[in-house]
Amino acid sequence: MRTLRHVTVPAGPALVLVLALAAAGCGLAEEQGAGAVLPDPVGRWAVESLTTDGRTLHAPEAARLDFGENQVKGNYGCNGFTATASFAGTSAVTVTPGASTTMACADMEFETAFAKLFTGRLTIDRGPDRLTLKTADGSTIAMTSAPATPDAPLTAVEWTVQSLISGSSVSSLPAGAAGTARFTIAADLSVSGTLGCNRFSAQVTRDGDRLTFGPLTTTRMACDGPAGEVEAKLTDLFASGPLLPRIEGRLLTLTSADGKGLIAEAPSDVE
Repeated sequence: MRTLRHVTVPAGPALVLVLALAAAGCGLAEEQGAGAVLPDPVGRWAVESLTTDGRTLHAPEAARLDFGENQVKGNYGCNGFTATASFAGTSAVTVTPGASTTMACADMEFETAFAKLFTGRLTIDRGPDRLTLKTADGSTIAMTSAPATPDAPLTAVEWTVQSLISGSSVSSLPAGAAGTARFTIAADLSVSGTLGCNRFSAQVTRDGDRLTFGPLTTTRMACDGPAGEVEAKLTDLFASGPLLPRIEGRLLTLTSADGKGLIAEAPSDVE
């Protein structure tokens, strides 16, 4: 057992010095006790859950936020979106939503709630490897640090078309056509797959950062309905001239000069 010694401290300046040193030591101990360095909000965050209206909604695996200095890219769980962000130090951020895709998704309840919460002024609570955004009514978006997701390779991957782009709008494939359009670009830039109904092959050429599809060789089945509509749009897109590819994680976007394009997804096991 420790024995406490009685120490007599003289009054006056010496007492003030002792108290100041004790306070400083206490503050240092508290700071060292806190230990972990709190994270900068700028970076990639995986969304874990939302709390709103007295309920907790658990996030789909794809839900995330990528904060830049003044902009945000993210995914509501299925649909992607952009926004502008104005930070007040590390204590708050004001979010102005931008564009988003409009695919029909399995968990629209979470998507709708996420979009509703992630706007306006949000206060920021930071913890080791964690970030929580709070709205004025106390609803929260809980996140954790997300490891950098490597981008899928362009070649040797089967890409499944998920949505079509027309200017600033993005729409999911119509009912009955989901998963019907797929293609693979080989290492020699030959491409093969299905347009939604007919199978096709072609040769792609690369010029800088653009890809141009050569004439398509296809089977000749008569195609109608949703799959036929998708096939017609993809045939026009591939024949429209150079396409700009962009890969983010498992998503490939191909867009033409007139703003038309597609978004395709790689399998989840691609490394």
